[in-house]
Amino acid sequence: MAQSYLHFCPVARSLEKIGDKWALLIIRDLLHGPQRFTDLLHYLNNITPKWLTRRLRDLEAAGIVARDKQSGRREVWYQLTAAGRELGPVIEALMDWGFRWAMRPPQPGEVVHPDQMMRGLTYALNKKGRRLPCDTRWAVRFPSATYLLCYDEGRWFSRRQDDTAVGAAVTVTTTLENWATIFSSPRSERSRLARSLRIEGDREEIDVFKNIFGIRQ
Repeated sequence: MAQSYLHFCPVARSLEKIGDKWALLIIRDLLHGPQRFTDLLHYLNNITPKWLTRRLRDLEAAGIVARDKQSGRREVWYQLTAAGRELGPVIEALMDWGFRWAMRPPQPGEVVHPDQMMRGLTYALNKKGRRLPCDTRWAVRFPSATYLLCYDEGRWFSRRQDDTAVGAAVTVTTTLENWATIFSSPRSERSRLARSLRIEGDREEIDVFKNIFGIRQ
């Protein structure tokens, strides 16, 4: 874990437990539910198995992560303890700050994970209070997977879907990198960047989609 700051302060004590590289990102991913070691490797991308093992052991020792190894099951699953789950507002605060002050389009070599990107998008839509007059479902089709972006009872959420995306009023076909670039760019740039999107569906619904995301007609 992080070295001691030798400073009597709750912020310093917290950073001694969760301030090491990768620690907060591990917590970020486990907030969405228990994960296997291979799942965490996939989402964290550039971490090595050695470093992930060390970080998980450190977080276990700190009482933030627990291992769930059931009898007869080969794989070990990792989950947050009560102390770990209470870090949820910390991760949300970092996400809010990042959206306001640190966002930029993905750089060469940066991996864009569709699950994380779509969760971030729905979080931002809910946080900004983007509302629709009625429930709807839009499909976003990437080369690797299709996601439904749904508005239901005043809340946005997303979920992975089979490629057919049955019932979607709008279908958007694009790449992960292109989608991330459009919606991490200033709204003044989105109309130009969005020309690369293939948008199909009901005309009125397409207009609603564009309006929500600041794309001029």
